[in-house]
This record gives sequence, C-alpha cells and structure tokens, in this order.
Amino acid sequence: PAAAPLPDGAAAPLAAARSWLTELAITGWRGVGHDLAAAGGRPVEATLAVAPLRRLAVLLDGLAGELAASCPVATMPAVPARRWADLWARAVLLAQDTAGVADPAAAERVSGRLLVLGVDVHEHATAVQVQVHGVLEPSGGAPARLVRTAVAATKADTIVGPALWRLLADHPVLLAALAERRALEVTDLPLAGGDLWWRDGQARAGEPADPFATARVLLPAALAAPTPPLDRHPVAVAEPVLLEGYAVDTAGDDVRFTIDGASVAVDVDRLPTCGPLTPALVAASTACLGLLRWDAGRWTVQPLAVQSTVKRATVAAHTGDWAQGPTDAKVAKAEAKAGDSVAVLRERAGRLLRR
Repeated sequence: PAAAPLPDGAAAPLAAARSWLTELAITGWRGVGHDLAAAGGRPVEATLAVAPLRRLAVLLDGLAGELAASCPVATMPAVPARRWADLWARAVLLAQDTAGVADPAAAERVSGRLLVLGVDVHEHATAVQVQVHGVLEPSGGAPARLVRTAVAATKADTIVGPALWRLLADHPVLLAALAERRALEVTDLPLAGGDLWWRDGQARAGEPADPFATARVLLPAALAAPTPPLDRHPVAVAEPVLLEGYAVDTAGDDVRFTIDGASVAVDVDRLPTCGPLTPALVAASTACLGLLRWDAGRWTVQPLAVQSTVKRATVAAHTGDWAQGPTDAKVAKAEAKAGDSVAVLRERAGRLLRR
C-alpha cells in the first residue's frame, strides 16, 4: 500500500515500543515476569494517542496482555514461542521510523459494486475488527477484483457476543448490507493493493446479493492483488474459497471436509460468538464459503457461511447475519434479558467525563 511520512509526535511512541520489544528480546520469554509485561502498557498508551499508529498499538496491547496472563512465564509447561515470536517480529517491523503509515490520499480511487463473500471477525479483550471479503465490480467494465475492507473499535473485555456489533454503529450502511445480504454501491473509495479504506458516507446498500451465487459466478475469475511485503507470512494467508459436494467427518471436536479424495480440517475454533454459525451447523452443511488458511504446517478452512438442506429447502447462515441484532429468537431473548452492556458502559463513561 501507499505510505506517507510518519506524523508529528510519532517518534517518541515508536521509540518506546522499540525499547520494550528490545527488553523482551534480551530477557527471553522464560524470563518475562509481571513487571516486564506491565511495562508494555506505556508504549501501548503512547501509540494509541497517535491515530496512524493504532495498528501497532493494538498489536502491542495483545502481546502484552498474553504475556501478563502467562506470568510468570518460567512456570509455564510450554511457551507458545512461535506465536509470540510472530507477534514480536511484526511489532518490530511496524515500530520502525522508516516504516511509514498507510496513506489513503495516495491510494487508487475506485467506484463500483461491492459483492460480499463473507465476514471474518477478529476479537480480543480490548479491540474488535470486522473484516469483509468481497468481489468488486469496478465502474466502466474493468475486470472484477478480489478485495477486503475492515472496520474496528476498541472495547471492554465484558463486551462479547452479538453486542460486539453495537460498537460498530458508526457504519450503518455496511452493517445493513451484511445483515440483509445486499450488494454495496461504493464511490471513490481508496484502494491500496486489495485493501479498501471503508468510508460509510461513500457507500449505499444496493439490491439483494447471495454470497454463494457471487462465489460461484465471480470468485474464480476475480483478480487478486499482490501481497505487500510486510504481509508475506503464512499466518496472513486468508484466501476466500467455495467448497461444495464434500463429505463431513466428525471425530470428537474435530470437523473435516473430504472432497475428491482430499481432506481438509475445518477450523471451528475461529467461529465467532457474534454470529449464528456453530460447529453443528458446519457439520450439517452441504456448501461452505470460507477462508483457506495455513497454520502449524497444515491447511485449514475457516467457515464464513454455510448452506444446508432443511425439509428439502436450502437455508444459509452467515457470520454477518446478526450485524443489526440477533435473528435467533432465543439469542435475542437472552440479549434482552442481559441488557445492553454497550449502552451501560457508555453511560458510565459519560458520567466520569462530566465530573
């Protein structure tokens, strides 16, 4: 993606981040204690204060949180060294003064019809991001392009499940399109590589569009952008795929799809709690829209939507179906009984700010 010079005030937060990451490297994972893990709070706070450094801030916050929850690391029976090394290395790259930041002003501008394939929800205790994978049909008849866009919000660790969608209420057009399975008409959105900068005011919901039909017709020929150098790591592989005509094998908590003699594991642990997808629905499915991933030396499929046959009718469930609230009566009743945690926390925060 196009990059811009670092903004004023970014040098000190980046230096603080590099200092903490250096201390981690010198100490080693087994030497990390509560003091060193807690020291990560200073660079997190500093980078959060500079908007273009929020990506680094969330990454540092996640690493510091995992370390704090594992302290003292010396007593752990096994250290997740590969995961922590990946997080540490990514943070080091993002914390360089020469890294620059993504610059939407220098990006290509695109207009056209965005057809959603599926929604991937990334969540940890203090942040949530909804990443939408889709096919863009540019205005003017250019070839269809495989793109993704994302919106994010900070959160408290008590906000989980369907309540996560309320944190993204500033993006009503996007949420409505996800919940109602509609296409999006976008105008002059910045596009860098395969990533769209989402701006709700430059989009409107269009006609109904079935993601499975989009995948069958457009996905095979959609052009994918080259992966930026900093993202060329197996952990970042997330290729949209459509699987049909498979047999489902379940053994314990494991689910596998077998098609044409090949078997692939289904990563049901990635199913978010803010949508209707469950391991049982996946196991009963006849078609799956998902992301093909590579992790720990094997390929897996992360379901984003499934189709199944119920009483001779084809029904579908998508991760984004609850973007405007749960459609399952039991879940909606439980949500109503529990109350609106987002509204309560906002009201309490407002009281504190008024004091």
